[in-house]
Amino acid sequence: MQKEEIVLQKRLLELSRVAYQRGIATHSDFLNLNELNILHTTPKNEFFTQYETFGGYSDSERQMVAFLPDALYYTHFYPIKVLKISPLQKKFAEELTHRDYLGAILHLGIERCKLGDILLIEGNAYLFVQEALADFVCENLTRIRHTSVYVEVEDEHTFSYTPNIEEVKGTVASVRLDSLLSLVFPLSRSKLVPLIEGGRVFVNGKLITTNSYNVKEEDIVSVRKMGRFRYKGILSQTKKGRYYVLLHKYI
Repeated sequence: MQKEEIVLQKRLLELSRVAYQRGIATHSDFLNLNELNILHTTPKNEFFTQYETFGGYSDSERQMVAFLPDALYYTHFYPIKVLKISPLQKKFAEELTHRDYLGAILHLGIERCKLGDILLIEGNAYLFVQEALADFVCENLTRIRHTSVYVEVEDEHTFSYTPNIEEVKGTVASVRLDSLLSLVFPLSRSKLVPLIEGGRVFVNGKLITTNSYNVKEEDIVSVRKMGRFRYKGILSQTKKGRYYVLLHKYI
């Protein structure tokens, strides 16, 4: 592990210790895929409590970790707020990108680790943020590029999000990771293998560096800077022994 990875692991273990000793739930900042991998690859017997992860909605990429004493395992809440960012005048609004929103929020002096995912839905953006910063963002985020915006808190208990997906079907020799990646992304195997070996591919938040890894039904595969998909399973098998599979690519 690199120095910063060791520091994070120690921080997570300390949060678990505090949760156990004080009998309270403790939470990390939002963790990215690399940081979640450190969590998942740390032996569970090193933690003092159970833990679970959540980012504000199902299938979120950036997630908090909650360390939970047994008494609180089924009753706690995450300190996450959902903020809706809308243009003041839709008629004159620019077509803003994820990068535009993120840049404007970071410009307020907020660290990336305090922010979860940003979802773009029908001209609005939905930001997942640590609860303590929600009012600050609402009051201070007034412009993104040349577009004036207003920010309001959504009810996180009623907020729902169904990601847009593209069904991808095709035949593969096996359900190995490299085979499924070549079906989803238009790259040759010679270009996909370096992505895996270079630490850019995650399955359910765990770093996978072996191209022969067998993907299981409902696994979510994420490729940094390229996208992600859910493996739905085998639909049929051809006479030549190949598998006809279904994947849901997030778009």
